[in-house]
Amino acid sequence: MNTANNMTKYSLRSWVLVLALAPTVMVGILLGSYFTINRFYELEETLIAQGRSIVEPLAIASEFGLATEDREASKRLLAASQLSNSSLIHSIAIFDNDNQLFVTSHYHKDFESMRYTRALESLIASQYETIDDTMVIRVPIISHTGINQQNTNYIATASPAKNVPPTITNAEGQQILGYISILLNKENALLEQHRAAIAAFVIVLIGVQLNLFFTFRLVKHVNYPITEMVRVVAKIREGKLDTRLDGQLIGELDLLKRGINAMASSLSEYHDEMQQNIDQATSDLRETLEQIEIQNVELDLAKKRALEASRIKSEFLANMSHELRTPLNGVIGFSRQLIKTPLHSSQLDYIKTIERSASNLLGIINDILDFSKLEAGKMVLEKMPFALRETISETVSIVSGSAQEKKIELVIDIDDNVPESVSGDAMRVGQIMTNLIGNAIKFTDQGSVVLKIHLVGQKDENITLRCEIIDTGIGIDESQQEYLFQAFGQADSSISRRFGGTGLGLVITKRLINQMGGQIGFTSTPNKGSTFWFMLPLELSQFHIGEVIHLDSLRDKTLLLFEARELTRDMFNRRFEAWGLHLTSVGQVNHLASTLSSSKIHYDYILISCHGFNDNEQLLEFLKIAREKTACLVLLHDCIEQQEILNQALRPNTDILMSMPISDYDLANQLIHPPTQTALLTEVSQEVVFERKNLSVLAVDDNIANLKLIDTLLKEIVVNVISVNNGDDAVKYAKQQSFDVIFMDIQMPGTDGITATKYIRQESQNRNTPIIAVTAHAIAEERELILGSGMDGYLPKPIDEAALKGVINRWINKPKFTHFDMHTLNWELCLAQTNQKPDLAIEMLQMLVDSLPSTIIDIETAIKNADHQLMIQTVHKLHGASCYCGVPNTQKLCQEIESSLKKKISLDDLEPEILELLDELTKVESAANQVISQLSADVPNE
Repeated sequence: MNTANNMTKYSLRSWVLVLALAPTVMVGILLGSYFTINRFYELEETLIAQGRSIVEPLAIASEFGLATEDREASKRLLAASQLSNSSLIHSIAIFDNDNQLFVTSHYHKDFESMRYTRALESLIASQYETIDDTMVIRVPIISHTGINQQNTNYIATASPAKNVPPTITNAEGQQILGYISILLNKENALLEQHRAAIAAFVIVLIGVQLNLFFTFRLVKHVNYPITEMVRVVAKIREGKLDTRLDGQLIGELDLLKRGINAMASSLSEYHDEMQQNIDQATSDLRETLEQIEIQNVELDLAKKRALEASRIKSEFLANMSHELRTPLNGVIGFSRQLIKTPLHSSQLDYIKTIERSASNLLGIINDILDFSKLEAGKMVLEKMPFALRETISETVSIVSGSAQEKKIELVIDIDDNVPESVSGDAMRVGQIMTNLIGNAIKFTDQGSVVLKIHLVGQKDENITLRCEIIDTGIGIDESQQEYLFQAFGQADSSISRRFGGTGLGLVITKRLINQMGGQIGFTSTPNKGSTFWFMLPLELSQFHIGEVIHLDSLRDKTLLLFEARELTRDMFNRRFEAWGLHLTSVGQVNHLASTLSSSKIHYDYILISCHGFNDNEQLLEFLKIAREKTACLVLLHDCIEQQEILNQALRPNTDILMSMPISDYDLANQLIHPPTQTALLTEVSQEVVFERKNLSVLAVDDNIANLKLIDTLLKEIVVNVISVNNGDDAVKYAKQQSFDVIFMDIQMPGTDGITATKYIRQESQNRNTPIIAVTAHAIAEERELILGSGMDGYLPKPIDEAALKGVINRWINKPKFTHFDMHTLNWELCLAQTNQKPDLAIEMLQMLVDSLPSTIIDIETAIKNADHQLMIQTVHKLHGASCYCGVPNTQKLCQEIESSLKKKISLDDLEPEILELLDELTKVESAANQVISQLSADVPNE
């Protein structure tokens, strides 16, 4: 990328000049340098050759003079040689074998530079040495044999008294008499070298100038036309499409020029055509925009109408909920009251039919309301801890009656690894189970319906359960399966006529499961049955919900099980084996008879199902036999035909009577804690007499039937009841006397319930009296409005007698706390977060109190050690616990601190908030201890 940018910084002219000059200059410099250096070497070699041609003959000629020590002759020889080459030779000297100067051509003060500095034996041949601007050539003077002999005789004759110098020989065995050294002048050679360098430079310079001349010619004929083309293309790009290139160009440039001109002509034509199209499109667009503006206005009006329709729909649902529930409240309520009165069998059957039909109609209304809330996206799922098996057991008990009437085997099979304490929306989970199991029972005439639940995934605190409802019913035709989850639809229109129903159950179930984050599906074969499955995501609860059963006490106990139904027997077999019991399981009456008669073993437990016997007498006979074999006989009962003799004959001959299906915890609890007596006395059905409370209650309702019903129900519970049919009278009575509880209808003409509540709270004797809203509104927004208006509780229509008693018990026994801020601990919020279960609320408060000391220590340790991970773990755990204990301040502080910690904010910056949390935890501990100490351990559940 950088290379491309650098290339674009330079013009084509620069590139042409660089590419044309650079090779020429480089080649010229290289060639000039080569020939110059070569010339330097040639001149130096010539100088050496000239010097050797002079000095080597002199070395031969100087042998005799040096041998005879004839300096005059030698001097004349040297002088003659120097004179003949005076321009070249600077000086000539002869040195003897002692390296002493023998003779020179003339006196020269620098003869020391001509002396050979190494051992004379190493001077074998001619040697030269360059010193500044001169060159010294040294040649050894070799002695020949004849001359040496003559010289020796001569020396001996002429000068017998002198010492003869020692003989020196070289590596070749030749005798060296001395050496001759000639000092050559290099000025002429250097001058020639300089001349050669200058000539090379001039030649290279001329070459570069010629190259520049031709390069500029090239630039003129190539670069200028290209620059002009660039300018023309730029103008064309700017929109000046009439621009053209002129002149004659060379070679391909002329073709390029013609191409650019042709392109400009084509662009001009295209531009004209495009402009015409744009003008036409603009005209069409203006018309379209006008239409869009009209459509936008229409859409805006349609949106307003849709919003208004949605508002009207919501109001309609609220009103319809109220209008439908109000008469149903009277029908169901008085039907239940009438059932309590003495009636003959046909009248009792009629009244039960009325009550059942009204309850079915109420279920249809609830389905329609749930569907409407799901359609509007206003279904809000709660998240609170609940006991899974307990919830499923309560749900199954609702539909088990239908299974018993149709003699269908209903089996609940939950794996041991499925956790009990989970967190989620228990009511919606129960609704899903009720819809699917109820549908399975509805469309099954014979056979079985099995609910299987097993754990398929767990990650941290999140679990995923797979639930399957398997039936042996009529099944679903393949062509109708795609319509199964559509609203108001069923697999076959004839089915709705046969079985009834709105077709909303499955679509509500599907949307609830999807909203929870799960999936649902099914497989079905006509006339063989169906299997509906769904994945249920839940969270593990930090608190243990439900009763703890110590199954270790059952280990190694002996148990005899008789169950004729295979699916139920297999379920019991797996359960008992998992509990560690020594199990003997039989499925036929004759096997049971042989086991009881032949065996001498005394079983710790015997469980006998009511199924598989020929008649009640046979069952009673086996019960009597089994009583002798065990101290704990359990009769598993769900047979409708045995109801008549149940109390008279069957119950007295059993220790424990349990209705099927039964939850694991109920069964285990009964086995671990059996009755203290060996047999139960016959229970005589007696009407339970409810002792009326000495309370004063005000009931307000504009509907005469509903007012009469609540008045009737209240008079069975409390001593004093005042009933009024409008809000003004309610405010009037509230000013005159004090009430223990006020039941207030919401929708009333004139002064409605919310307005009447405000007046009562402002100026009356009942400012702190619990005011309970009694309304048919079932929409969550209405509930929030009711609870936010100053009312203390909520009681939906149709009124259930048990719920009414529970409300009165709870609010009459409501503790009064005055020593702490309600934002530190709010008991009503704690009840709401535990689904109005006081015992569970107390248990969770106690768990929170027990965990506070270790939590405070962990927080202080994290602050001291600046341990960010420990702090976030501790605060996260505390935040989860505070969500179910009615401690709004603690919950808010935990949420803020946890959010800041996840954003990597340092503990030093969060120290004020953490210290505030520690102070708040001290207040919570004190308040919780006060609440726990004041509340009774037997606070009644609803």
